[in-house]
Amino acid sequence: MPQLLRRTKIIATLGPATDQKNTLEKIIISGVNIVRLNFSHGNSSEHFFRANKVRKLANQLHKYIAILGDLQGPKIRISTFQTNNIYLQSGDDFLIDSTLKNSHNNQKYVGVNYKELPQDVSPGDYLLLDDGKIQLKVIKIQNTQIFTKVVIGGLLSNNKGINKLGGGLSAKVLTNKDKLDIITAAKIGVDYLAISFPRNSMDLNFARKLITDAGSNAKIISKIERAEVVKSDDTIDDIIKASDAVMIARGDLGIEIGEPQLVGIQKKIIQRAHLLNRAVITATQMMESMIINSVPTRAEIMDVANAVLDGTDAVMLSAETATGQYPSETVSSMADVCLGAEKTLNNTNNQLIFINQLQKKINNTKEAIAASTMHIANCLSKIRAIISITDWEHIVLLLSRFNSQLPIFALSKHIHILNIVTLYKGVIPIYFNRTGNNIIDARQASNLLRDQGFLTPGELVIIIQDNIVNQSNINNVTHILTIEEQCK
Repeated sequence: MPQLLRRTKIIATLGPATDQKNTLEKIIISGVNIVRLNFSHGNSSEHFFRANKVRKLANQLHKYIAILGDLQGPKIRISTFQTNNIYLQSGDDFLIDSTLKNSHNNQKYVGVNYKELPQDVSPGDYLLLDDGKIQLKVIKIQNTQIFTKVVIGGLLSNNKGINKLGGGLSAKVLTNKDKLDIITAAKIGVDYLAISFPRNSMDLNFARKLITDAGSNAKIISKIERAEVVKSDDTIDDIIKASDAVMIARGDLGIEIGEPQLVGIQKKIIQRAHLLNRAVITATQMMESMIINSVPTRAEIMDVANAVLDGTDAVMLSAETATGQYPSETVSSMADVCLGAEKTLNNTNNQLIFINQLQKKINNTKEAIAASTMHIANCLSKIRAIISITDWEHIVLLLSRFNSQLPIFALSKHIHILNIVTLYKGVIPIYFNRTGNNIIDARQASNLLRDQGFLTPGELVIIIQDNIVNQSNINNVTHILTIEEQCK
């Protein structure tokens, strides 16, 4: 196989920086697989404009780029100050009052946009403001007022976020704004929709109903960012099972559980997602310094590489590409780090991991077919790729759950499916209009990949084809073919 293919996918957030001339094209060429529309910022016309531009460029560049809409969720924030900011000293008394309005606040007190906050906290709890930079200890609660003592002080400005150490805030997962944004996302035709701050599977089931009612077939990504979600394997699994994919949103999650716990939790979520056959995204501040610098720090390189070694499907960029000074350089740097980390996963390590994966419980025939296909592919040394000719993304997802250095080519005539599988680790989407004859389709598919430079004559490929009667009746056919010479 002549081409070096990156297995880990890259998500880039769109914003003012990518609106600049040719920047969006540059980041796609540099390696972006999925673009993120952050509904916390911008308006519907901006999101429509960016989505249309992505589709136009993807078509011009002959690439499949998934569009991910990210809902803001119930972000709890303080209100505004008369002077726009204040400075809190350690030891200061500070009052939070859920009835105070904007601009009525000063050095001694501030309002909050979440009226139920006094009911959600108790004396001895810690409130974390501005991503944990400021820490307050709750002393007492009196009606709508929360009396606190400043433990860690600092500059506090308007509209900063509030978290509770250890989690437990009961704010509803979908705000009125989110419900309107779901309708916008449906009109845009996003491939994925990320749900912020879900507490359990019921939140996600409710979100899925709203998405379906809006006329969207978007896949749901649950953002894991509440402490109560990661308190046990059962709570993690509850969220994962109700999702199509998960995102480790390390910002709010790290604040709520404490940064030292985050590394272990990241590994556990990735492991649980793999066991439950879900894709997983690692996000937040992966190359934060590249907002203003043209090269990443060594710590950022190690962070991205660690996520790759953990087995993440994708790594995500936020402000780095949305508002940063070096969007395309950031994507290129991240792609290089992913490739470098993937090289360390040598065949010996892959084989050991793969053997362990085969020992997990097989729950249905689809998993058994995927496992047997990957077993053949990994055991026959001459096989260079797996080709899935499909009208359904699920078999591609199952194939991608097994650790392998072999690329998985997903061939389909359905653009939505090709966009969906773009998220899956090691999967390359290719447009292919099947004839319905398995033998002819297998040969034409292998010839197509040869002609596009992915395969060379003499190499072996394993081809799996699904013939769907309905969701419960899928016939799968597997071939092993030798790539033929191109006809002169």
